[in-house]
Amino acid sequence: MGTSSQTRSRVVSLHLSPLARPTNLPQTYRVAARILSANGLYQGGDYVPDAFDREMCVPHFLRPMSIVAALKCATTGDPHLTSLLADQAIATLALRLEVDGEGPAYGGIFDLEAHVDAWGDEESRTTESAVAVLEAAADRCEVAA
Repeated sequence: MGTSSQTRSRVVSLHLSPLARPTNLPQTYRVAARILSANGLYQGGDYVPDAFDREMCVPHFLRPMSIVAALKCATTGDPHLTSLLADQAIATLALRLEVDGEGPAYGGIFDLEAHVDAWGDEESRTTESAVAVLEAAADRCEVAA
């Protein structure tokens, strides 16, 4: 039993290498854009399809996902876990997006997540448009820096 837990911790620590995760906003947006390009944009009111694994056995990080989930996955490797960098990316993006001509109604992180999700859930939204917005956000952050 001791050997398997030691082996498991080595695998996890290799997978969570700090070099594999973004360290700033532009990198976070670009990694999230690549995730959406590879997996697709999920528009269904949750972070990933079949979030409770009732029908699918595909790992969540390989499923189509919402923009919020892609930003979380970019920073943590898991679309359900958050980080300060993911929250900062979500907040910055939410303030730039309009839904029905308006920005977010409130400034709490859950409200900002809901605003980004509402933008991504618009019927005409495509994976390509979500990727383009993330790439543009990365470009704006680099120019501002």
